[in-house]
Amino acid sequence: MKQQSPSPLCGEKLVNAILKSLEDVLAEEITVIDLRKQIGASDWFIVCQGDNNVHTRACADRIYDDLAAMGTKPWQREGIEEGRWILLDYSDVVVHIMLQEVREFYQLEKLWSTGDKK
Repeated sequence: MKQQSPSPLCGEKLVNAILKSLEDVLAEEITVIDLRKQIGASDWFIVCQGDNNVHTRACADRIYDDLAAMGTKPWQREGIEEGRWILLDYSDVVVHIMLQEVREFYQLEKLWSTGDKK
């Protein structure tokens, strides 16, 4: 009998899986912005921060590895090498992992203030 591979995660299941990965690797100041009422390419933004470049890369690696094991890979990954602002694009969920000073400078939560924050 042929074994089926797991279905890719999406929607709130994807958000919850990402949150678990971030909590497991001790990401800081995790914010979920629900953009489903907005017109745009994504339904959610998850914004968090790490202590340093090593921590931000560890957060991104943890999400990537955990979700890949569940059959879900991002469309795009940016900023891994530098580690100051890492973006993981899972289509309906975009994850922003930033250093504190980068997060304070760009203030994505204010930019997307019309979304519902959790």
